[in-house]
Amino acid sequence: MADIERLIQVIEPEAQALGFELVRVKMIASEAGDGGQALQIMAEDPATGQLVIEQCAALSRRVSERLDALEEEGTVLVPGAYHLEVSSPGIDRPLTRAQDFASWAGHEAKIALTEKVQGHRNLRGPLVGIEGELVTVDDNRAGEVSFPRNLIHSAKLVLTDALIAATQPLDTQGVEDVIETEEEESNS
Repeated sequence: MADIERLIQVIEPEAQALGFELVRVKMIASEAGDGGQALQIMAEDPATGQLVIEQCAALSRRVSERLDALEEEGTVLVPGAYHLEVSSPGIDRPLTRAQDFASWAGHEAKIALTEKVQGHRNLRGPLVGIEGELVTVDDNRAGEVSFPRNLIHSAKLVLTDALIAATQPLDTQGVEDVIETEEEESNS
């Protein structure tokens, strides 16, 4: 299993060197249905809150080169074969960083907690914000609920008209030109 914290330590400087902020690094089951895995990297340009195709490609090349260099030195961060997926977080983005809960306050979110808070494990409603590490949501059923950010299993924005209006449109020019490559563990 890949060490996500170590991957973040390697990937984040590569994103920052391009002027991007890392949103999430996650290992997921490959969507190819081949039983493989994918290293999913979400990043954004702080100026736009998104990445366009050329930016995704630039980050993908940088990360791939860095991971390859580490493997040549004997450090394998992702054992076995995997696909590298670099993307913009999209409109209904995951909320992973403290700043996400502040930046998107007022917008509807769907949050799953690792344990119940005020009798609820799943919350949905407008984000009130974050103070320190305490996130507050105005849940549609329970009213205002506050909980420590470390109790969040998953959180994402809900696609609404207000969110669409607040989000700049994505530039999809060149999307057909993207070529996916597979990374494999070297067995030398």
